Formats: sequence, structure tokens, C-alpha cells
Amino acid sequence: MSKYDYLVVGAGLFGAVFAHEVALRGKHVKVIEKRNHIAGNIYTKEVDGIQVHQYGAHIFHTSDKQIWEYVNQFAEFNRYTNSPVANYKGHMYNLPFNMNTFSELWGVRTPAEAQAKIQEQKDAAQLSGEPKNLEEQAISLIGTDIYEKLIKGYTEKQWGQKATDLPAFIIRRLPVRYTYDNNYFNDTYQGIPIGGYTQIVEKMLDHPEIDVETGVDFFAHKDQYLADYPKIVFTGMIDQYFDYQLGELEYRSLRFETEERDVDNYQGNAVINYTDAETPYTRIIEHKHFEFGKGDKGKTVITREYPANWKRGDEPYYPVNNTRNNTLYKQYAELAKQEGNVIFGGRLGQYRYYDMHQVIHAALVCVKSELSKGM
Repeated sequence: MSKYDYLVVGAGLFGAVFAHEVALRGKHVKVIEKRNHIAGNIYTKEVDGIQVHQYGAHIFHTSDKQIWEYVNQFAEFNRYTNSPVANYKGHMYNLPFNMNTFSELWGVRTPAEAQAKIQEQKDAAQLSGEPKNLEEQAISLIGTDIYEKLIKGYTEKQWGQKATDLPAFIIRRLPVRYTYDNNYFNDTYQGIPIGGYTQIVEKMLDHPEIDVETGVDFFAHKDQYLADYPKIVFTGMIDQYFDYQLGELEYRSLRFETEERDVDNYQGNAVINYTDAETPYTRIIEHKHFEFGKGDKGKTVITREYPANWKRGDEPYYPVNNTRNNTLYKQYAELAKQEGNVIFGGRLGQYRYYDMHQVIHAALVCVKSELSKGM
């Protein structure tokens, strides 16, 4: 019999929260991670005194006070506000779409003028009925100019499909503001942990009841793990767990090119999106701006982010939640119910696009469910 109560597969945020919470309740936990580091996609590493987000920009935001207080146990957060900028063929626009954007684009000065301009473009598009795809949804929200310059190219790069083939719901929550406010999120709480994200997961896993091993592939010894551990928390791809027996779910992958530059300030903002179709990357991240320019003098670190098609062996970053994939996932979820001693969690295990606060919430709900069963 294993000396452990749980095997947690994946040392990302879901796995770390789960392991931390059950360890606090006296459970013995083994955590294995296929990468050579913990913290999953929120992993940060210090370079030139700068906390580099190794897998893309991560800004913590939530309106849930309990989740905000929970994560603040593990790090002090700064007051960073997400205010990305869009570069369309060399012309810069503020995001999210707000009065600064409209003024730069059309020369309008008041909300009424901006609303009239958008309505004029929506009328000219002659759309009727419910939007049938992302393109129609976007035009119905903000008109053709913004769609063509700031949405179409970026979105088609991001998802690897034409906007007319993408579902409308992807863009329904698009922030559109008739104020001069560049804050991307509407949440009550927002910030970046001072000293990076990795420390959060380190502290979660720093418990005498938790053992962690990195560089371990669950699938190399899957049958043995299932036999040896009374319960497993699996945070990898649910279709891979079942050996793709019902077919592959779709994912989007990413490729990152990170380089050090011998300048204090490369682009003047943490995130600049490249919204034209011709630029192969979707954005450039300058990491030092997440901590207000902190880092070695005369040094900065930038990352270009390239979307990529996913194939087996690649790192999956985003589930593609269209009708076909959601239907297939439900079939896998039914199989998962039959795996009595396996809990599926996180973005990949639950095939859901989670923000960080949602991952933490889902993990805490999972722990509460386990508690109700007597663990």
C-alpha cells in the first residue's frame, strides 16, 4: 500500500492548491510534474533582476474577495493594471476599446459621437438576426473599423481559423467602454505578485506532508500509479488520459521567443498586441513593466508570442471550446465518472478556459467535495 493518500499529477495552480489544502488536513500527498519546474504555466524566472513570465503574460484579477485574500497568503501583490496597447501596421491604439481608442481612430471626443459612429457602421453592415459567427458578433458590438484593424487579424492568428468560422461566443464578453479608461479588467482586485508567481506555488507545496518530483512522466508508469495510489488528481489532458479512445480534443499551442536587450525600456508597455494579419506573432511582452520597470539598469527582457497548431507532443495551452469539442469532452467526462479513484481538474482535465482565480476556485471546490466524502 502507498504511504500517500493522493497522487497529484501536475504541479500547476490547480494541483498545488489541492495538495496544499489536503496536506493542511493531514493527508500525505505526492506531486509529480513532467516539466523540470513547478508552477505550470504561471512559472516565472528571474533574469537581469526581472521576473520573466516564461509562458506568456499572467495578470491576476478577480472580484472574489475570498480568492484575493487566499492568494495574498502566499505573496504580496503590486497594483499593476492591465492596459495593453494594439499595434496595427505601426499605428497604436489603446485596449480595451474605449474613448481613447475611438478618439484615435475617428477623432471623436464624446461618448455620443463614438456611439453614433459605431451604430452607423453596424447599420451599413446590414446584419440581421443572431450573429452566426465571430465576425458578425464583433461587427454588431463595435462596427467594421475596429473589427478590421484590431480584431480580425489578431483573432485569426490566435485561433488559426477564419473569423467567419469561429463561434460568436468567443467575443461576446469583449470590453467596450465609453469612458477614457484603459484598464482591461472590470474586476475589483488586480495585480502581479512582487517577486513573481513561482514563489506562490513553492509556498503552497512547502509542507511536510507533500513530496514533489519534477521531470516525471505520469504516462510512463500510468498503470503502476493507478495500482499504487488510493486516489489520483489528474490535471493533464483528459483525452490523453483515456488514450484518445473517443478521438482528439482540439487545443491551441504557443511558441515563445524570449531575448535580453541592452536597453532600459524596449516598448514602453508590458504588452503590445500586433493585430495585423501579416505579423506572425500576436504580441510582444516586456516583462519589467509588470513590476514598474524593476530590474537591472540598461537591461530588459522581451518575449514574442506565436500561436501554433497543436499536435500530439506539443504543449497544449488553450482548449478550443466549440460545439464539436464540447460535445466530445462531455463523452470523456462520462468516462471520467467511471474512474472511481481519479479526479480530473484544471484547464486540461476539465477542458475549460480558466483564468487563475477560476483555477483556484475550482480547486477549492474540489477539496470541499472531497471533504464531504470524508476524504
